[in-house]
Amino acid sequence: MAFASQLILSWSGSPCAGVVACASSRQAIIARLTARRAECCTAFPLNVARRTSLLGSAALLAWNLLSPTLAPGLAYADAQIITPSIQPQLAPDQSLYDATDPRLRQAGALVQEALSASTVGEEERLWTKIIDDFSADINAPWGKDVLGRAYGNRGNARSRQGKLEQALSDYARAIQLCPWSVDPVLNRGVALEALGRFEEAIADYRAVLAVAPEDPAANNNLGNALAGTGQWAEAAEYYGRAARLAPQFAFAAANRAVALYQLGKDDNGAIKEMRALLRRYPDFSDMRAALAAALWGAGLQAAAEEEWGRVDDPRYRELVWLKEKRRWPPRLIGNLTAFLGIQDVKQ
Repeated sequence: MAFASQLILSWSGSPCAGVVACASSRQAIIARLTARRAECCTAFPLNVARRTSLLGSAALLAWNLLSPTLAPGLAYADAQIITPSIQPQLAPDQSLYDATDPRLRQAGALVQEALSASTVGEEERLWTKIIDDFSADINAPWGKDVLGRAYGNRGNARSRQGKLEQALSDYARAIQLCPWSVDPVLNRGVALEALGRFEEAIADYRAVLAVAPEDPAANNNLGNALAGTGQWAEAAEYYGRAARLAPQFAFAAANRAVALYQLGKDDNGAIKEMRALLRRYPDFSDMRAALAAALWGAGLQAAAEEEWGRVDDPRYRELVWLKEKRRWPPRLIGNLTAFLGIQDVKQ
């Protein structure tokens, strides 16, 4: 597979219009995606997760969101997932919110506290407090907006802790409360991927793209889920769209390169794109390791060894990690497995 999918933290707009400043969420997300040169060489997020904020959306690019560790003792039931029809026209008019409403101001303060929590456990606790404290305000002009965001963000916090069944429940509630928002649908897709429920994740990502076709994260994530079902040609297409929409989104470009390699497009596609990425990001260990594997597969052992000598991330020697978390495609993993076997013999 390609890079596993990652959560996207929340959705656009501020339910506290006039209380705090609000950034343009979609532009903020793309800006974050395209400004992570150093991180793209170390963290490798596969998917992107959005987080609801009274200050606007932000992209969270953290590797631990890609493949959540399942919490011990939890059994994940195959609860039926109903793919929503996202309806942006139902978004509330935030200009009608009363900026002097003390309850809204209290909610805004708690949201900011949750967003700045020092641990994911504390973040989950604060989102739960918002849900508990403001459920009685659901019929306020801002009630569903605030509560939907709280459920969506609590789902993100739970996903990061491996509480995927609980996260799915939170996302379902967020979708119900805020049918205009793409973000809980997108984030639910990431959780479904982590559970290996790729077809359901694909349906959620397609629902997002039906109303936001130029969302780079949704395009990249759909590519990941398609790769999970072995649909590498279509996956490469969506990775390419994500890379075009956010040219500095190195993760999407890397995903496309390994997908092309799986499709047998070596010299005329995959290897060329790997080299291009490494010219831009010389410390991009993922592409350095992928290029080493591809060159070995082409019979260029000396060149492969030279590239491998510049890989400084020890995870690329862990084939289980490559398969289950990084999600390289089978052909590339096979080449690297053989290459590492030769390296071990030499040692």
